[in-house]
Amino acid sequence: MSMDKETVRKVAGLARIQMDDAELETMAPQLSKIIDWIEQLAEVDTDNVEPLANVVNINLALREDKITDGDCADKVLANAPEDVQGFFVVSKVVE
Repeated sequence: MSMDKETVRKVAGLARIQMDDAELETMAPQLSKIIDWIEQLAEVDTDNVEPLANVVNINLALREDKITDGDCADKVLANAPEDVQGFFVVSKVVE
């Protein structure tokens, strides 16, 4: 796919990027090459390729999902300058 200067100008406008005519002339062939490369990637047959989470074949170390702390509101609130009914008291920041 070939991108002309007007198409690049439109894309730049949509992206809120200000470009002068010299930049548009430079960018048009570069964007065309990028789009050609993407089209080339789309031609790759990936039907029998399983998705993977990691490029190396390692197993992730998993741990049991259990609560290891909590129920320590008194300890946490001991550091608060002021608390009310188990909550921190903060000063009003918006009038």
